[in-house]
Amino acid sequence: MSCGPTLGQVLREAISGCGRALRLCPHQWKTVRALAACRTSALGGQLFRCAACQREHFVAHSCRNRHCPQCQGGLAADWLQKQEQALLPVAYFHLVFTLPHRLNGLIRQNRPALFKLLFDSASQTLLAFGQGRLKAQLGVTAVLHTWSQTLLDHYHLHCIVTGGGVALDGKGWVNSSPHYLFPVHALSRMFRGKYLAGLAQLHAAGGLEFHGQCKTLATPRQFARLLQQAARPQWVVYAKRPFAGPKQVLAYLSRYTHRVAIGNRRLVRADARSVSFDYKDYAQGARHKIMTLDLPEFVRRFCLHVLPHRFVKIRHYGLLGNRTRQQRLAAARALLNCAAPRVPEPTLAPKPAVSDSPRETCPFCRQQTLVFVRLLPPQRNPAKVSRLDSS
Repeated sequence: MSCGPTLGQVLREAISGCGRALRLCPHQWKTVRALAACRTSALGGQLFRCAACQREHFVAHSCRNRHCPQCQGGLAADWLQKQEQALLPVAYFHLVFTLPHRLNGLIRQNRPALFKLLFDSASQTLLAFGQGRLKAQLGVTAVLHTWSQTLLDHYHLHCIVTGGGVALDGKGWVNSSPHYLFPVHALSRMFRGKYLAGLAQLHAAGGLEFHGQCKTLATPRQFARLLQQAARPQWVVYAKRPFAGPKQVLAYLSRYTHRVAIGNRRLVRADARSVSFDYKDYAQGARHKIMTLDLPEFVRRFCLHVLPHRFVKIRHYGLLGNRTRQQRLAAARALLNCAAPRVPEPTLAPKPAVSDSPRETCPFCRQQTLVFVRLLPPQRNPAKVSRLDSS
């Protein structure tokens, strides 16, 4: 591989060179194979011919997988267009709820249940503070991230919160301070209590699995000890600066909602044995460093962040909860005396159903003279795949 590889190239090298050394579950294998095939002739595509230089140009289909860094840009744009209709002309705050690393092993074996508990504990904490301190119902959008800069487990929830909400009696809008929402230490204590209480309930109901090194935690005594150890440190709830306005909220969301564990820009170099990537060392003031991992270890770490099948990683609560959302937003806008954002006119051009939009400019002569020739089916022959992808 050349310098500056893509994640797809790295995964193709891993599959072909060390596939047997990769210990992945079927769902992880499915994701890895999809990302490896993304925008290659393995998925088929469209063939174009340039009317000016007569050269052929192949545009491969995308995998559309939510873990693929090449596919998330278009999906994020579509999602953001929908979210723009839910923005209110109020201050917004960004808070991050982080789980202690002491729980990483348990979470790794019970991801659907404990990810859901993270969403529930953080959202209930924020809504409870809104009701108790502001006497209002807030709006919360929460986004799950599971990774650190070095691709290890780092489970945390990014929450975008309205700076105020509809009064509990429904008769007015209650603003928070424009510079301050809630004290983070108090949020941290409630968040910790809710999460640990939820863990205890799941254990008592037999809703957790224990394997390998975590097997001893199945006993009530050892599990209670784990909860005591996790409760000792102060849990991290981090409050960032409030946003300047709704447009800044959208700009933030565009960077975070559809982010994956590692994108192509962070990959520095790769070969048949190892991968090097850029990361920020926050212990040294976010200094950029290079980490090199063996190829199987890189794939293992990346797959730690493949979400459970159909797990929803972006959720809305309070004013923004999906049930009767439009009615609540309409009531909030009436109290704020503001109109709903204009809904963009639907485009008349149909979106391609099975392929990416063709590039207008010929990559060889740079003329806008590409003419569609035909659709090409997925290519399983390695020689054909290599020839098409190099064109």
